[in-house]
Amino acid sequence: MSGEKVGAREVPRVRVRAEGDVSADALAYVREKVTAVLDRSGLPPASGEVRIIRAAAHHAERPWSAVADLKVGASAVVVHAEEPTSQELADRLRDRLRRRMTHVLAAHGGGHTADPPPWRGGRPGVGHLTEEEERERSGQK
Repeated sequence: MSGEKVGAREVPRVRVRAEGDVSADALAYVREKVTAVLDRSGLPPASGEVRIIRAAAHHAERPWSAVADLKVGASAVVVHAEEPTSQELADRLRDRLRRRMTHVLAAHGGGHTADPPPWRGGRPGVGHLTEEEERERSGQK
């Protein structure tokens, strides 16, 4: 993945690489899943690396592993995953990255947009009726 401009959006600068006996199809599938997560609207620019590793030992219970070491905006994101197959690994990595990106969005103001209620420190009257408006509405004075 490069850092080129595509339309009005910048493509993430995240490198996906393989160690061990990883097929081009498996690598492409992981790249597709990672790109789908990082292409999320409102997400700060991402850079870093995702390493896919296939263990040489044939008796390993989970020979496929991945480490994503990313910088997303001002946040450092590190995600690990281990699975028995490359597709399960890509899916697990996608799920964990998606969960972390939700946290990154919340930290960068992309989370909740509604003002908090007054009892949580929000300004009174924002999105709520004041006591006087409440009395007028109910017909009391």
